[in-house]
Amino acid sequence: MLDFPRWKTFGILALTILGCLLAIPSLIPERYFQPLITASEATAQAPAQEAGPLAFIPEGLRPRVNLGLDLAGGSHIMLQADIADVRTQRLQVMERNIRTAMRGERGSEDDISIGAISRTSNSLSFLLRDPTKIDEVRERLNAFTTGDVQTGQRTWDIEVRDSNRMVMTQTATGLRTFVTEAMVGARDVVARRVDALGTREPTIVLEGDDRIVVQVPGLQDPEELKDLLGQTARLEFRMVTDPGSYDPAEAAAGRPPVGSEVVPYANRQDGSFEVVSRQVMISGDQLENAQQTFDQQDGSPVVSISFNAAGAATFARVTREGVGRRFAMLIDGEVLSAPVINEPIPSGTAQIGGGFTTETANSLAIALKSGALPVKLTVVEERTVSPELGADSIRAGIIAATVATLLTLGFMLAAYGRFGVYANIALVVNIFLIIGLMALFGSTLTLPGIAGFVLTIGAAVDANVLINERIREELRNGRKVIAAIENGYTEASRAIFDANITNVIAATLMFVFGSGPIKGFAVVLTIGIITSVFTAVTLTRLFVAHWLRKARPSSITI
Repeated sequence: MLDFPRWKTFGILALTILGCLLAIPSLIPERYFQPLITASEATAQAPAQEAGPLAFIPEGLRPRVNLGLDLAGGSHIMLQADIADVRTQRLQVMERNIRTAMRGERGSEDDISIGAISRTSNSLSFLLRDPTKIDEVRERLNAFTTGDVQTGQRTWDIEVRDSNRMVMTQTATGLRTFVTEAMVGARDVVARRVDALGTREPTIVLEGDDRIVVQVPGLQDPEELKDLLGQTARLEFRMVTDPGSYDPAEAAAGRPPVGSEVVPYANRQDGSFEVVSRQVMISGDQLENAQQTFDQQDGSPVVSISFNAAGAATFARVTREGVGRRFAMLIDGEVLSAPVINEPIPSGTAQIGGGFTTETANSLAIALKSGALPVKLTVVEERTVSPELGADSIRAGIIAATVATLLTLGFMLAAYGRFGVYANIALVVNIFLIIGLMALFGSTLTLPGIAGFVLTIGAAVDANVLINERIREELRNGRKVIAAIENGYTEASRAIFDANITNVIAATLMFVFGSGPIKGFAVVLTIGIITSVFTAVTLTRLFVAHWLRKARPSSITI
């Protein structure tokens, strides 16, 4: 136990020094690392400022502990799903499924002819031209109406009226299942969008059946975040209905022809609209990439998009068959533009223009690239936490940690003398290692994390108390100095490892099943347990072994 080869000594010291160095950037005010921002580069979020004295150090070489919302301040936003929008989406999906199901596997000879599909708030209906095929139609549609195969619960009810009209109505079970799936997908999309803003350690959790809570530390102006999260970014390409097939006055009154709908233009106050087909030719799920670029002709900001293989093939076919017709680009149910298709576009790329600024085009590109939200979300609660409140919490936490450290250091020194000095050195090193590892892993420190930090300081010397008391017992039993120390470390280490393994298991369960502050507490506690065992057992044993080899005492007082 007390034999330390030179390589092991260097290894322990190297790990200790590295951990302490990783902690230093977190202990230096962030303004010392601020880069130079000239007046020409200044923005509302980053005004002009001089470079800090340590700005030359690359960001990758100065990891810092992130502060949570309760310490750094920031924005708290609660989003609520629009259930009516979910219901409408399901109707649109089922309408496409019906058209697909009516097309047979062997081509036109296996097709089933139906009339126009009409839609209410919760159902779809269509006429069957050949009533003798009612059973075959029902069989084809059954594949789209069963939810849980084990329970047999249906997501849609099928009803036959007047011998040739099929009516499909959403069930409460189907809607509830779809909402749950949509909320999980929406949470993932929100996470990707928030990360695209370059924020650190946001908290994004589901609350209840139809709400998402978003907390972004350090973001004092939540407008950009609200604008980005408020976009469903549902991209659709639809054909513009031939103006000669309907009465414009009827369309303006909200009565478009069957199979079409009236869609307003985005960012226009004159009430202009387009009458477009309800059938979506290409949707956002076929999008492969989106980025903000500039139009080569007039230099205005646009969003360049590219489709995957299936989307590109569909885009090429639609533009080839629709030369001379107009093709509407819709974002979130509003028309951005409706250009005429002058020639086929086989490349699978397109540009979206609409009077964008660079910022709005970039936000739309992020929203499109991160994926369309599967459900429309609205902000129902918004709070901005002042950083001054966090500063008070940090100040109180520092005071608590300092008092706990000083009292612990004084007790160990008074109780164990030289061995207390070694324990105190290990305790100070342990504090640096906790901060260093949290910075290395990009962990977030919250108020509960500070509580875990203070708790760790008090618990960090437990191992040394066990070791020193065991050494005292061995000395009272008449063992020699080296044998007493050897047995003290050996026997106490077993109890130390067993006790701390149970603590790690508890902290792991808190991290897995907890959220937000509970996870922060669990992270700090786990890191503190690992570093305290390393410093209390391994590092102090190195100090004691070095002292024994050098002093070779015949007796010790502990």
